Amino acid sequence: MMKQILFAGVIGLFLTLVGTPLLIKLLARKGYGQYIRDDGPREHASKRGTPTMGGIAFIFATVAAYFLAKVITGYTDPEVDAAPTFSGLLVLGLMVGMGLVGFLDDYIKIVKRRSLGLRAKAKMAGQLIVGIAFAVLSLQFADNRGNTPASTKLSFITDFGWTIGPVLFVIWALFMILAMSNGVNLTDGLDGLATGASVLVFGAYTFIGVWQFQESCANALTLTNPGACYEVRDPLDLAVVASALMGSCLGFLWWNTSPAKIFMGDTGSLALGGVLAGLAICSRTELLMAILGGLFVLITMSVVIQVGSFRLTGKRVFRMAPLQHHFELKGWSEVLVVVRFWIIQGICVIVGLGLFYAGWAADK
Repeated sequence: MMKQILFAGVIGLFLTLVGTPLLIKLLARKGYGQYIRDDGPREHASKRGTPTMGGIAFIFATVAAYFLAKVITGYTDPEVDAAPTFSGLLVLGLMVGMGLVGFLDDYIKIVKRRSLGLRAKAKMAGQLIVGIAFAVLSLQFADNRGNTPASTKLSFITDFGWTIGPVLFVIWALFMILAMSNGVNLTDGLDGLATGASVLVFGAYTFIGVWQFQESCANALTLTNPGACYEVRDPLDLAVVASALMGSCLGFLWWNTSPAKIFMGDTGSLALGGVLAGLAICSRTELLMAILGGLFVLITMSVVIQVGSFRLTGKRVFRMAPLQHHFELKGWSEVLVVVRFWIIQGICVIVGLGLFYAGWAADK
């Protein structure tokens, strides 16, 4: 199974490195270019017409890398059954479903020349359908220990507190999916910003999946500290998914970094937000995601603060929201903003992983 993690990452990286320029040529030939806001930083005007819907590249690459890694390793491993799991398939399904909603939005916006894309109600309906399907199905398919892909308990580094019940769980899961999707969507405003930040979070979830497998309660008899074990249905397969995502996004970043040859569009941002929420839910690290994905939370909060302040006082806190554009208007170059925001995201990942390990060590 460890080989699958390596293969998934390498295959995902290769597929997007090679496949993305082919997608760029196809989109450019059809004239599927990005619309740029007139009220944004003036430097962004040069980006008008850059091919968008690039999320197609890493969505396909991730799915292909996941299954190819399993085919190459023959689905077998001396330590664990390495066939596709319900947790892995559900998280991938959530990514594809959210990506499809984003694709329809991009398609209408770019191809049909309707600047607002999908109607707000239609876009929300699509996200709700995909999110509810994921949430409901994630409470099914119990393994021989009774663990389903998701749990009806809230979680930080493990489940805690009382069971909230299936109805409240579905609402909570929808909130996470919509919040992370919007967070990545808002972050995707500068070349490579959202892609690079996502790579860091997927790297963290690769580590978390491996660690949870090594310290799984299913192996309690061989653990030195069985009191700190993890009840997660398919942690190692979630690590395979996260590795495939990390590799695919890293290859896409080669073409998406400044000056970007392609943008991910809503196709990519909704898919990435959805799969981040799915990984958090299935790995029982729901609240930890707010720290691991701290940059997405920070940028989302900047929009909430800006809108709230303007409606209450008529004044703006930032020169422009989301936050990255505020610093651009203050004179920071785009590359400077991106690199410094990547550093912030890296710090968030380090803190999140530190808390994850500290929670395990505290139970020893």
